[in-house]
Amino acid sequence: MKRGLALFLAALLTALTLSACGASSGSKGGGMDAGESASSAAAAPADSNYQGNWVLDSAAKAPSPEEAEPGEGRLANAKMIYTASIEAETTDFDRCCAELEALVERMGGYLEHASADSYGDGRRSGEYTARVPAGQFEAFLGSVGDIGHVTSKSRDAENISELYYDTESRLITQRTKMERLQALLAKAEVMEDIITLENAIAETELEIEQLTGSLRHYDALVDYATVQVRLREVLRLSTVEKSPPTFSSQLGSAFTGGIRSFGDFLQGLALFLAYNWLWLLLLAAIVALSVRASRRRQARRTEAFHQASGPNPGLFRRRKPEDGKKPDDKQPKD
Repeated sequence: MKRGLALFLAALLTALTLSACGASSGSKGGGMDAGESASSAAAAPADSNYQGNWVLDSAAKAPSPEEAEPGEGRLANAKMIYTASIEAETTDFDRCCAELEALVERMGGYLEHASADSYGDGRRSGEYTARVPAGQFEAFLGSVGDIGHVTSKSRDAENISELYYDTESRLITQRTKMERLQALLAKAEVMEDIITLENAIAETELEIEQLTGSLRHYDALVDYATVQVRLREVLRLSTVEKSPPTFSSQLGSAFTGGIRSFGDFLQGLALFLAYNWLWLLLLAAIVALSVRASRRRQARRTEAFHQASGPNPGLFRRRKPEDGKKPDDKQPKD
């Protein structure tokens, strides 16, 4: 009898291994369709469903794209991850930050990250990572433009349906395997069989925990979209031309832009001098001392040159015009 139980246990473990490999390869070959998920869900016990944001037999109960209602669209049952990045500017940084936080809360989301920095000229910038419900994703992107002046916006959508349902199918298989192993453990009498079954149960529990954590992570990404918002404080909002400008409008814009740029330059220069006046004063003192020392050295060199070329005869002695010619000088021939 012991030998028959051992043979039955080995055959059952082999069948479970082959069924798990078949489920994994089938999902990798093109995803799990509704029929396969329904059969797998029917094999799972009713009390093995995960009590969270998803149910194990959701893939079986979900209608196919052909059976879905006309208003749901092709991606009604797809698992989509939405992300976006927004860069905006404002002249009132405090008000804009407060309204952005209130908008996230009003949409039913939360701030995953928030930080603010200050530049040397007193202007500030902030970075926010907002998590909003996927159903409020479009509304949130449109509302950010009402808070600040959006200068750039990008968005992305990733379909993880195949990966999600593959993980879900593997979890169903592992839970079924766990139930059968526990049933075999209750009937086992040989210590060697008991140890083997307990090791198999421990490995299955670890696999179930990992798959459950993966599904929770996917649910968090699918249920809540991620939006990165970069907010910058400016003195003047940038303008965007909506229609092709004429020559007169271009000339006027260039004239006003030049005046504005010159004013910004003077303002920036004044701020730079106000922040660095001590260093500039020290630099000016060093330059003045260097120029003074250079002038002293030049004066000394000039004085030494004059002394060398003075009344003291030497190499720099010049012959005076009134000096007569020497007797040995040759006279020009007639």
